[in-house]
Amino acid sequence: MRLLVVEDDRDLNRQLVKAFEQVGYAVDEAFDGEEGEFLGETEPYDAVVLDIGLPGKDGVAVLEAWRKAGRKMPVLVLTARDRWSEKVQAFDAGADDYVTKPFHLEEVLARLRALVRRASGHASSDLVCGPVRIDTRTSRVSVNDVTIKLTSLEYRLISYLMHHAGRVVSRTELVEHLYDQDFDRDSNTIEVFVGRLRKKLGVDAIRTIRGLGYVLEPPGNVVTPSASAG
Repeated sequence: MRLLVVEDDRDLNRQLVKAFEQVGYAVDEAFDGEEGEFLGETEPYDAVVLDIGLPGKDGVAVLEAWRKAGRKMPVLVLTARDRWSEKVQAFDAGADDYVTKPFHLEEVLARLRALVRRASGHASSDLVCGPVRIDTRTSRVSVNDVTIKLTSLEYRLISYLMHHAGRVVSRTELVEHLYDQDFDRDSNTIEVFVGRLRKKLGVDAIRTIRGLGYVLEPPGNVVTPSASAG
């Protein structure tokens, strides 16, 4: 899962990025409104954390531009402004949630998990596909209740497939959502990671759909090709 943090306070930006990376997200960062707007319009993020008081272009204007351009990723607004009218303005611009500074990182992480879950149609913190389970609160992956130790990239892979279980996901889509913008991306490495993940899971859960991509297939589910598969 891939996030964008748009925050001009470099220390806070760094803290947020580090916290998100520690729980398994790939994270890009921006320090002003114009850079944030560009990344949000050109990169496929699973969620965005957006400050309101940004240099160059304020967060509300950035958010309005994203929504006008048809960008639908969930957005969590962070701001030192706590007037109710400003909160209403942010929600009307297209925000999905709002946290006022100062805040606890655990609250931000919890709200972010909820936004990502809801965006992919999940209500529970536990994602389950047959014997495979992810506790998104702890980033714990288990098979038949036995914890499986994964690398950060393997976790991002299984997490993305679990959030989109039953849907074919192309290698291109996986590359776009597993790596940050500075990573040397190569879609051929996805096949390697899928192979490693299959061995660690020890169950036949990830199926290859030739010419399209991969699907984490719950028992009884109908596989539907992704619009971006290919």
